[in-house]
Amino acid sequence: MTGVRVSYSGQAYSPAGDKGRFVLPPRFRKAVKEASGDNRILCIDKHPKWKCLVGFGLSREEELHDQLEREYESADRHGRDFDYDERMSQLFGFEQVPFDDSGRFVMPTFLLGLADISDGLFFRGGGRFFTIWNPEQLYKMGPEWEAAQAACRVLVDEAGSKGRKK
Repeated sequence: MTGVRVSYSGQAYSPAGDKGRFVLPPRFRKAVKEASGDNRILCIDKHPKWKCLVGFGLSREEELHDQLEREYESADRHGRDFDYDERMSQLFGFEQVPFDDSGRFVMPTFLLGLADISDGLFFRGGGRFFTIWNPEQLYKMGPEWEAAQAACRVLVDEAGSKGRKK
């Protein structure tokens, strides 16, 4: 998958479905599939800073290898300790989750717990990756998240309205 570069943008909401399934929204599904060499593989990991998850396609592995080498070289140049194996484990500990043609996938239980997810997923594009939030966790973020919070509220309300009409 050398040279495949995708950018994730926009936002979407997926309520929890039956059997613990969620749906990867179409705009993200298309980009992930392209970034995964036309395979339906979604990579998911815990965000290192926020109480949410990150999602991306397999092509990001090359970028993560480059990041690992840059961090190692920087530590070496500045005389800092660097645990190569530990950092590699942190960067490459993501789960590869298959999804079907409709975008349905099962979120690994341990990831649901790490991001405190239960009722639904809010997807927010972030360029090289996208974030996956429990809306309640997103609402706790500061004012710099105001646009994402507003979009999330509208999408959650719309999903609730659709569910009540059935």
